Amino acid sequence: MTPAARYQSTIELWDKIMNGRIPMDNICGDYFRIRRFIGSKDRSDIAERVYNMMRAYARLGWWCDKTGLPDTARSRVLLTAILIDHKSADQISTLFNGNKYHPDNLSDLETKTVENIEGANLDAEDMPIAIQTECPDHALDKLQDIFGDEFETEMRAMLESATLDVRVNTIKADRNTVQTMLQKQDIHSDHTPYSPVGLRLKSKAYLSRTKPFLKGMIEIQDEGSQLLALICGARPGMQVLDYCAGGGGKTLALAADMQGKGRIVAMDIEERRLAKAKPRLTKAGVHNVELRPIMEDKHRKWFKRQKETFDVVLVDAPCTSSGTWRRNPDLRWNQYGPSAEEIEAMQADILERVWPTVKKGGRLVYATCSLFRSENEDQVETFLKNHPDFKVISVSQAWKDAGLETDSPVTGDYLRLSPARHQTDGFFAAILERAE
Repeated sequence: MTPAARYQSTIELWDKIMNGRIPMDNICGDYFRIRRFIGSKDRSDIAERVYNMMRAYARLGWWCDKTGLPDTARSRVLLTAILIDHKSADQISTLFNGNKYHPDNLSDLETKTVENIEGANLDAEDMPIAIQTECPDHALDKLQDIFGDEFETEMRAMLESATLDVRVNTIKADRNTVQTMLQKQDIHSDHTPYSPVGLRLKSKAYLSRTKPFLKGMIEIQDEGSQLLALICGARPGMQVLDYCAGGGGKTLALAADMQGKGRIVAMDIEERRLAKAKPRLTKAGVHNVELRPIMEDKHRKWFKRQKETFDVVLVDAPCTSSGTWRRNPDLRWNQYGPSAEEIEAMQADILERVWPTVKKGGRLVYATCSLFRSENEDQVETFLKNHPDFKVISVSQAWKDAGLETDSPVTGDYLRLSPARHQTDGFFAAILERAE
């Protein structure tokens, strides 16, 4: 594809994203799947541009207002070329040249806009801080309350692309061995600062073609997710329940901590997601996991009989996913599933369902990838008021109990991670212990 054709494809794809009702990664996947003529380098260029546009969604909208351009896919791509891709006026006139498969020629207003803002910065001096940091109106007060003086720093950190972290499967290999194997395939990494089983890649890489990935020695997993599994304190011989298991990422991490000994039950409301864990478990050499879809009648009946059965119950609850905005920038502006209020009711209901399964002396770990107190501290505090036989175990104590040798990433009662402070996604976790 020519550079101009890439920009035309960006316009087409952005229009689909803005008019779609599903996450943008699905729309991008569908767009490229039916256009096999688009080469890998072209796909990468187009996809990177639309994600940069989504990370600059509020700012590009502000510039539309500022310049008088209509807020359309074409206008936003034109502004992206000027303010993000830093194209000169001459380059832009070459890109928007009206040739076949290229964007149409610039209008008089567009030409004037290019002349007026050529060389300008995306962040303008008179731009409100909420716009500069891409903070949605519904989240502004909540996040200012949480981050305080660090609000701008934290929000700007969430504008960056997420790191690419992997968890080493200690059932099959150790971290240094895997690091060396990847290096031989020209994939370079550093040890993650907190997780003793994590590697952070120094650049993007196609891990699916590497020997460690094919042999089940690694799983792609943000360090924050790794830490969540680690603070559960799962040990060989334990009985563990992963109630909202999804595709099994944290189930695999728990299984590695248990060295394949003991029993893990992975449950999820979506049977199709849970089914995706089967090949991952096999490849990882994990054989002590039972998969039980929550919606099947036989598994619901089984669950009711599990009172005081589990040493550890992990609830990685459904949430608004505000902690994942680096990876999913469209989630700032679009809620594709239930409303925030419905999600909070769901979280409270799940806690009420699972707490009876915790053994006396056992632990219930409640976690989300949300930044909002209403989904985190508020849920935990309400639960503790209703269940005084549970108490909070501090993160430092849980860290020590898990046998982790590095310093805990946070102090205090709750694990709260953020991109600026910890270079992870935003995570929250509370470790609750049931009285003997």
